[in-house]
Amino acid sequence: MKKFQLGEFEELVLLTVGILYQEAYGLAIKSEMEDRLKRGVSVGALQAALRRLETKGFLKSSEEQGNQERAGRPKRFYQLTAHGKDALAYTKTTRETLWQAIPDVVWNLKTAF
Repeated sequence: MKKFQLGEFEELVLLTVGILYQEAYGLAIKSEMEDRLKRGVSVGALQAALRRLETKGFLKSSEEQGNQERAGRPKRFYQLTAHGKDALAYTKTTRETLWQAIPDVVWNLKTAF
């Protein structure tokens, strides 16, 4: 189903926004992803993904007014939309179906590493 097509990074961003719930803003999302995934996350790639996901209707955002601590810069918070939740549910179901379809013989193969 094309309307729920997500790339791996987009899926990870949506999942992280869900984990952070009402505290999902750029730096918090980046930190949470890096902590959980044990890999670096580029600010540029994250910002591009957040904009793309918002354009697709999977996320919505709102700005908190800037404060002195942030030199007057506003903080943008992200939330999953109903469409975003549906996309994650669809992706989860699809992945589970594929995992269950792998024959047992595959799991008995010796690994190359």
